[in-house]
Amino acid sequence: MPEKIKLQKFVDELPIPNTLSPKMRSNNSSYYEVTMKEFSQKLHRDLAPTRLWGYEGIFPGPTFEVMKNERVFVKWINDLPNKHFLPVDTTIHGSEITLPEGRTVVHLHGGRTPAHSDGYPEAWFTRNFQQTGPLFEREVYTYPNIERATTLWYHDHTVGITRLNIYAGLAGFYLIRDMHEQSLNLPKGKYEIPLLIVDRSFNPDGSLYYPSKPDQSDVGLPHPSLVPPFDADTILVNGKVYPFLDVEPRKYRFRILNASNSRILTLKMDSNQPFYQIGTDGGFLETTVKINEFILMSAERVDVIIDFSQYYGQTMILKNVTKSASSETTDIMQFRVTVPLRSTDTSFLPFYFGEIKRLPRSMAKRTRDLTLVRIKDQYGRSLNLLDGKMWIDRISERIEVDTVEIWRIINIIDDDPHPIHLHLVDFQILDRQPFDVSHFQKTGNLIFTGPPTPPDPYETGLKDTVRTPFGYVTSIIARFGPFTGRYVWHCHMLEHEDHEMMRPIEVFKAQDKRKR
Repeated sequence: MPEKIKLQKFVDELPIPNTLSPKMRSNNSSYYEVTMKEFSQKLHRDLAPTRLWGYEGIFPGPTFEVMKNERVFVKWINDLPNKHFLPVDTTIHGSEITLPEGRTVVHLHGGRTPAHSDGYPEAWFTRNFQQTGPLFEREVYTYPNIERATTLWYHDHTVGITRLNIYAGLAGFYLIRDMHEQSLNLPKGKYEIPLLIVDRSFNPDGSLYYPSKPDQSDVGLPHPSLVPPFDADTILVNGKVYPFLDVEPRKYRFRILNASNSRILTLKMDSNQPFYQIGTDGGFLETTVKINEFILMSAERVDVIIDFSQYYGQTMILKNVTKSASSETTDIMQFRVTVPLRSTDTSFLPFYFGEIKRLPRSMAKRTRDLTLVRIKDQYGRSLNLLDGKMWIDRISERIEVDTVEIWRIINIIDDDPHPIHLHLVDFQILDRQPFDVSHFQKTGNLIFTGPPTPPDPYETGLKDTVRTPFGYVTSIIARFGPFTGRYVWHCHMLEHEDHEMMRPIEVFKAQDKRKR
């Protein structure tokens, strides 16, 4: 680790990401161009500008705001250098020394998109599309935006270097609106604020620090070498280290995203005031959930309202109370309720948002048992696998379009929970149930050691990423569609994802089924 830099907290104001404007708009469609480039940005008052990669040369990237069913076309343009400024391990699959380091591909996380526009990890491209990956199909992506109003995000998804590209700054918000949301009279405009939370470490000169090898002895390891999940030592929100936000004594809506490589956040206000959660990964909950703290794994989102109306003149801190958090990463940001109320707060906090059509278990055409396992690679490093398979193994999750499946994710890896993300679908969490791990390892048979527990109240909506704790079977249910083609599912701890903890999914039409 580099020499620890002591940065004063709450000296920089929270920035609000810019909203992106389309190049063209016609009828119900719009066209955007977004360029990825290297730049420098000041992340704290006392830090020199930091070298980053970002969309449109800013971190976080600009926010998309689109309407449900608006057809959005995006040309993602790579203007990045040929060489990476973070340590590339060329021994992991998809990141061989023969491949260009400045390659990228963009995934709209949580988006229900055609396969050609999903950001498949092997659909990467370099500057001016001079080189492309084996599954590259097109320069302009299509997003039909068939989801409900929700908080999505876009980020890099390049096979073998996703952890480095996102750590370098390639992430931003993508918000879908609809008429139902607009009818609800929620806090809006300057009272609706996205919060993209990440952790980063810095060298004394202000540059990003990312380890080039694991902490343990590097005997026999390549250099650079992939590291286990990396928790950095400094928290940033919207591209500022421990920022503050001046607020009025009224209701605010916050779209909160954990965009860290692997850090688990457990968020709580030090004033003990509640969050009123109205949405999750896949849009609104059925009813508002009053919570005092909640867990956000990497890639998870929550949509909450905080009411500051009774706190005028006070200051409070959004805290991370995860047990593994160091003293430096327990603070997220500061709210200062110091701005006089500009006008009467007429916004409303609804209780009911509408029914979520839940999938009954009886609709499932198939139940898949998928085990999270850990072995060693040829260098002795931990290798986490989905159902014991490598990325290049034959596709085992082949699903007929528009069918419903239950996936039982069986975690026998003894460490932090793994955030498992499925592309293409919104799923519902059914339950988590403890089981006898040693018996399962010996026999392959599940013996449950307790009753199933339902999802936490803040997880009861539609999800695309789920926390899968050790020693539990986490069951989810989803309808796979409406598009066909090749997608992926993976752990969203990015160091795991880059090192084989990702597998393809093929969604097919019945008449297209081929013998393999």
